[in-house]
Amino acid sequence: MNAIASFITEVRSVDPVEFVRLAGLMALTRGRPDVAVALVDGPVTLDHPDLATRNLRTLAGGAGACVEIESTSCRHGTFIAGVLAARRGSEAPAIAPDCTLLICPIFSEAAAAWQQPSATPHVLADAIIDCVDGGAWILNLSAALTTGGLGTDRHLREALDYTVRRGVLVIAAAGNQGAMGGGSPITRHPWVIPVVAYAQSGRALAQSNVGRASGLRGVGGPGEGVISLAPEGGSVLSAGTSVAVPFVTGAAALLWSLFPAATAAEIKNVLLSSGVGRRRTVVPPPLDAWAAYEVLSAGRVRSATP
Repeated sequence: MNAIASFITEVRSVDPVEFVRLAGLMALTRGRPDVAVALVDGPVTLDHPDLATRNLRTLAGGAGACVEIESTSCRHGTFIAGVLAARRGSEAPAIAPDCTLLICPIFSEAAAAWQQPSATPHVLADAIIDCVDGGAWILNLSAALTTGGLGTDRHLREALDYTVRRGVLVIAAAGNQGAMGGGSPITRHPWVIPVVAYAQSGRALAQSNVGRASGLRGVGGPGEGVISLAPEGGSVLSAGTSVAVPFVTGAAALLWSLFPAATAAEIKNVLLSSGVGRRRTVVPPPLDAWAAYEVLSAGRVRSATP
């Protein structure tokens, strides 16, 4: 499994939150603690001053916190956590700080700094089941599978089938290999929402994997020039499909916070269909979070008091 997006140094002017029309939704709510988002990723710097720590928790028996803050696993987990759960007013997007962030590290910090952190498909499948049993409403998989041994696809498929039965959304990175094809065992699953990274030019990043799965039931997110938290404090830039995923996850969390009576299928459908006509290419359209809110507002789904 290859999970880490390439880090970049170039700063652009487009606001990632505005790119997917999240600002209006973020003005309505900071999220609800009963809406739990599972971060299946690297460990997180839990004492980072810009994290909204009152709503962070780890799975029973899990550590969750970084030991080696220079490890790529720690840097990636902390970055994605900041997009979702930094305090409002920090440099990170801080989309849903009042939702519960359930931290489930699957990447070891033992790898050298230059290596991509990895975990087996079996470990990922077990983590998915643990997160569902731990009360997650949404799984954020800022990861893309590469290879697996005999039987691993079946084990992972069964874990993803479990999320369907339990009504848990799964939002996953399409991957950063620049490939066009059938996708991974994660993104091929019909319940999963694959996320493709968009550049600030408004086009999909060349490194994003695309294919039938992403074109039919995927969505795009900001994947260039995104600022979030660094483990040692302060902020850092990153890019890639893994960076784009939490924007879609955060939008789902805010929508569910405003419309707690909505089903997982309803939340998924508005994320994919809002403002979009017939899909004709392997590249999905960018997320339109505000259009998704308007679709739910116009329907019969009961909203909560902001």
